[in-house]
Parts: sequence; structure tokens; C-alpha cells
Amino acid sequence: MAKIPLTFACGLYDRMLALYTGEVQADGIDLDFIAIDDPRQIFDRMGKDLEFDACEMSSSEVISRHAAGRREMVALPVFPSRVFRHGFITVNRKAVRTPKDLAGKRIGTPLYTQTAALFIRGLLQDEYGVDLSGVHWLQGATNSAESHGHPSAPPLLKPVSIEQNASGRSLSELLEAGEIQAIIGSGLPVALRTNPDVQRLFPDFHARELDYYRRTRIFPIMHLVAIRRDAYEQHPFVAASLYQAMTAAKDLALAKMRDLGALRYMLPGLPAELDQIDATFGGDPWPYGVEANRPTLNALVRYLEEQGVIAKAPKVDDLFVPVRPILPMTH
Repeated sequence: MAKIPLTFACGLYDRMLALYTGEVQADGIDLDFIAIDDPRQIFDRMGKDLEFDACEMSSSEVISRHAAGRREMVALPVFPSRVFRHGFITVNRKAVRTPKDLAGKRIGTPLYTQTAALFIRGLLQDEYGVDLSGVHWLQGATNSAESHGHPSAPPLLKPVSIEQNASGRSLSELLEAGEIQAIIGSGLPVALRTNPDVQRLFPDFHARELDYYRRTRIFPIMHLVAIRRDAYEQHPFVAASLYQAMTAAKDLALAKMRDLGALRYMLPGLPAELDQIDATFGGDPWPYGVEANRPTLNALVRYLEEQGVIAKAPKVDDLFVPVRPILPMTH
């Protein structure tokens, strides 16, 4: 039987590499893996024109579309990108020294609705009791004077004080100058390396992240895998096929990372990190599927509702299509 051609745009992460090389193949699918390192480019191209059959996609964008009744995509519980965000809160120490000092400040963010920013605001409110209702948000790229891509997120449902950065300077430069007092988001300002006044709010961020995970079981999910609904409805088996292949590729990457005869990554502390992964995550730091990620997904939909991105948090099970095996039709 002929395989179904399918385009898939994604970053070339270790957990996806075997799909790109062909070492792992998706049953019944002729996968055209389009490697794009800038996820914002993927999101914009998929969000505007549904340019790919499947792709890595912003979790918050997919869920907000779903909640608004825009169902052009279906989602798989595969998570190409996830990042703890305690280390992505940078501040000007002249103005901010503790989390609660952020109340009422001017804070830069690439995009208010960005998944990273959603998790950071939720973290600050849940863990540190920070009142962000009086914050004035400045949106723009962290290290350039431009905007952060061209997202197609629905309008906010609650009034929030937001303006687009039109200063001709980057958020990093504004933070140095004291014109904003903090930056939250998916990246770090270059001033963190060059200006002693610009520091992480939590210098001990990694220890805090591990403690946070042990207590909450939340490991923030940034991106999921989306499939065009028309492609899925024409060939429903592709969901289970992709899920199984992506799980196999991730498991293979984890096994190769554990081969310490020669370090697979330029991380001198990798052997110690693997011990930490075993102790904290039970051996698999990157599980796929809904059940293993329920605390994280529940937090994400709650933050989306609380922060005015969606009207009502959906049930997380309703966000994903079934991934049990379905045999392709034969004729």
C-alpha cells in the first residue's frame, strides 16, 4: 500500500532527530520533515496559512484557538519543547529584588499570550503571591527593536495594560536603562551577560525548579504537535502513527544520551544530570501522553483562563485526538 505523504515542520531536537534521519519511521506515512530552528516562524506560517500538514506548535495558541471555536488543527500529546521558567525572569536590581517587587512595574515580554509568559505569570502568582494586576506590559523582541513574530492569537477577554514597544530599542536595552524593570518570556536579554544591574530574579533557579517539580509535578510544556484537521480527518490513522513514531524517536534519543562512553552533548556535567533525571523524574524527563502530563496541562489551561486568554478552561482530555493505533484503510 502506498504511504500517505505528510509534511512536518519542527525544530531538529534530539527527540525528533531519528524521524529526520529515517532511523525511526511512522507507519503508513511518507514523512517530509522540514527542519526549522525558529519556532516562531513555524507558528506564524501554520497559524496564518496552515502551511504544513503537521508541525510543532505553540501550546497556548492551539488551546486558545480551540477555546475560541477555531478548530482548523487537532493536537497530539507530543511535546517537542518544554522548559522550566524560573530562570527566565530577569530584573534590574535597582528596582526589583524580590518577587513581590514586580507588582505595579513595567515589564517587558515578547508576547503577553506566549506560553512561556503564561507559565511565568502563573508561577509568580501561585508560588510567590505576586499581584500582577497593576503591571504595565511592553511587548516586543527581547534583543532587537522589532516585534516578536506575527502571531494570530485571539484578542484578550480581560482588560490588560499592554503596549507594543515602539521605542526603537530592544527590551534588553530598556531594562538596562531602567525604563522597564523586568523581562519575562522565552529568551534572555543580552544585558544579563554585560550589565551587573541586570540579573535573574532567582539566581538559584535550577534548585527552585527541581523543588517546584517535586511538589507540583509541573514541567512547563511550551509546544505540542498539531495536525491540520483536514489531513487528520482524511487519514485518522496518522495521529497514532505519528505518536508512536515520535515516542520511539524520543526513547531512542534518551537511550543514546545515556551512553556515557562518549558524551553525546557538549555538557560536561551530563553524567551528573542523568543521575538527577533518575532521582527527580524517574528516568524519563520528557513523557508524552495526557496522563503523565495532567498536572502541567491542568495548570496551563487554568492560567489561560485566569489571565484572560480564554473564557473557560477546557478539559485537557478534550484537547487531544486519540492516539491508539488505527490501521489505514486498504483497498
